[in-house]
Amino acid sequence: MEDRVLSFYEALARSYHLLFEDWNRSIERQAKAHSAILTAEMPGRPLKILDCACGIGTQALGLAALGHRVVGSDLSPAAVARARREAADRGLEISFHVSDMTSLAEIEDGDFDVAAAFDNAIPHLSAERVRLAVAAMGSKLRPGGLFLASIRDYDRIAKEKPKVDGPAFFGGRGKRRIVHQVWDWIDDERHTVHLYITVESESGWTAHHFVSEYRCLPRDELSRALQASGFKDVRWMMPSETGLYIPLVLARRQ
Repeated sequence: MEDRVLSFYEALARSYHLLFEDWNRSIERQAKAHSAILTAEMPGRPLKILDCACGIGTQALGLAALGHRVVGSDLSPAAVARARREAADRGLEISFHVSDMTSLAEIEDGDFDVAAAFDNAIPHLSAERVRLAVAAMGSKLRPGGLFLASIRDYDRIAKEKPKVDGPAFFGGRGKRRIVHQVWDWIDDERHTVHLYITVESESGWTAHHFVSEYRCLPRDELSRALQASGFKDVRWMMPSETGLYIPLVLARRQ
């Protein structure tokens, strides 16, 4: 699965912003929502945050713009290269690294207030590698530091087994964009995701196709992995509480 995940994000790095109607507005909106949660958990100061699945910077850029000290890392060199460019274009000082979240060997600091993995990154991993990722993220936190991850509602998805996600339609005539996914179920747990981004221009329509694989990661499994790695106070926040599009899990390092 790991090779398929890497190739997915390497290919998608140039087009990732097209998944959003307005990427910059989404950066700001998500940053405010996440920062409100983090401030409630750790009030009174800017936080030192490790975003260990930073992609092209959707969350890292927004959190840094709000004054937090952010370090970003990702498995994909192409995504990290773009995140660096986006940060430079915005005048933001963010250190970015190519690093696998199951080891985070390239991240030297171990005193982060927050270690985060946003946008459903963890469900790319097998059960064993989920445990490695949780342990690696915990190793980068100071005592009392916060683990934060956003995960699709796989408790529901595993029961419903949807075959399509979307479509979403963005833009006006001549500059329209269609984003949708086709899900091919491999078994009761794993599914191949075909992501299509179809873009209209003066010369017509162009379709871009990206392929990856996910595993239905139940909330209970991730909660147990966190507890086994020494985290406490594990809890889940649903979109109705946060205003974000998928659930969040929070846990505190002992």
